Amino acid sequence: MATQSAGGASNRRILTASLVGTAVEFYDFYIYATAASLVFGQLFFPKASASAQLMSSYATFALAFFARPLGAAFFGHFGDRIGRKSTLVASLLLMGGSTVAIAFLPTYQQAGWLAPFLLCVLRFGQGFGLGGEWGGAALLAVENAPPGWRARFGMFPQLGAPVGFLAANGLFLLLGVLLTPEQFVAWGWRIPFLLSVALVGVGLWVRLKLTETPAFAAALKEAPPPSVPFAELFRRHALATLGGTFAVVACFAIFYITTAFALGYGTTKLGYSRETFLGVQLAAIGFMAAGIIVAGYWADATSPRRVLMTGCVLTVLTGLGLGPMMGSGSLVLIWAFLSLGLVMMGLVYGPLGAFLPSLFPARVRYTGVSVAFNVGGILGGGLAPMAAQWLADRGGLGLVGLYLSVAALVSFLALLALRPQADL
Repeated sequence: MATQSAGGASNRRILTASLVGTAVEFYDFYIYATAASLVFGQLFFPKASASAQLMSSYATFALAFFARPLGAAFFGHFGDRIGRKSTLVASLLLMGGSTVAIAFLPTYQQAGWLAPFLLCVLRFGQGFGLGGEWGGAALLAVENAPPGWRARFGMFPQLGAPVGFLAANGLFLLLGVLLTPEQFVAWGWRIPFLLSVALVGVGLWVRLKLTETPAFAAALKEAPPPSVPFAELFRRHALATLGGTFAVVACFAIFYITTAFALGYGTTKLGYSRETFLGVQLAAIGFMAAGIIVAGYWADATSPRRVLMTGCVLTVLTGLGLGPMMGSGSLVLIWAFLSLGLVMMGLVYGPLGAFLPSLFPARVRYTGVSVAFNVGGILGGGLAPMAAQWLADRGGLGLVGLYLSVAALVSFLALLALRPQADL
C-alpha cells in the first residue's frame, strides 16, 4: 500500500480525507447528473417533446459548471490566505446543503416557473461549492506527498470520482428495482439527495481532524499571503492558468459524454430501460478507477505530463469508435465503448492532481489549480451533454465521437506547450 510505504497513519488520514471528501462531492454532483438525464426534464419544465425537456434539464446541469470558476476564485482566495483545511470544510458544507435542499423542491406542476428557478439556484450552489473542492483536495494530497510519490498521492482525490459515481448510480439502480416507475418519478428520485446528509457528515468528520499542509505553512513563513490571490495569479501566471485550463478539457468531455449523455441517449433514442443502462454504466466505471491507478503509478515512474499526453492521443482514437459502437444496438458493444472511454478518462484525469499544482507556486496554488480545473470544466464538461445531444439529433453519433476527439486534441496541444514551473 502506498500509504504504508510513504508515511503511516498520518498519510492514511490525509489520503482518506482527500478521497472521502471528493467522493462525497462527486456523489452530490453525479446524482444531479443522473436525475437530470432521467426525471428532471419532465418534473421541472413545461410539457414539450422529450428531447426539448431533456435539453432544458441539461441546461440546468450546465449551470453548475459556470458557477464553478466563481467558487474557484472565492474558495481559492481563502485557501491561499487562511489555509487548505478550513476552506475544504466550507466548500463541503455549501455543496452538501445545496444538494439536500433539492430533495424538497416543488415540481413545475406544483409551483410553475418557481420550480425550475429554485432548481437553478441550488444547482448554482452545488457548482459554487465544488469549485473550491477539487483543488483543495488535490493540494491536501500532493503537498503532503514524499518525493517520488506525488502522482500516487494525487490519484486519491481522483478516485473519489468513480467512488461517487458508483454510490450515486448504484443507488438510482437500486431504487429503480425497488420502486415502480410512478413511485420513482413521484418521490423516489428525492432519496439520493436526502442521503447526502449522512455522507457530508462523514466527510466533515474526517476533514476536521486534519492539519495544514507543509507547503502552505512554508509559504507563510517565507512571505505574507497575497492580499488578492486571484489578481496575483493572472498578473504573474496567466499563461500557466490558460494552459492548465485547456489541459483538463479532455477529461471532462470524456466523462460527461460516457455518463450523462450516454444515459440520456440510451434511455430515449436507443430505448433501453433505466435499470439496464445504469447497470451497463456501473459495469464500466471500474475501468475508470483502474485507469486512474495505472496512471498514478505510471506518472511517478515517468512524468504526469507524459501520461496525460499519451491519454489524449488515445482518446482521439477512441472518439472515432463512439458512433459505430454506441449506435450498434448491442449492449456488449456499448459497454465495451463506455469501458474504453472510461479507461481513457483515468489516463487524462488521474495525473492531473500532480500536474496542475506543479504549474503554480504555493502562495497562489489553490486559486490557480481551482480556476484552471473549473474553467476547463465549462469548456469540456458543462456543455458536453447538451452539445452531444444537439449533434446526435442532427448528425448522429459519429459527430459526437468527433466532438470527443477534438476535445482530446485541444488538451494534447495545451499539454505540449506546458512545462511544470513549481517544486512541490
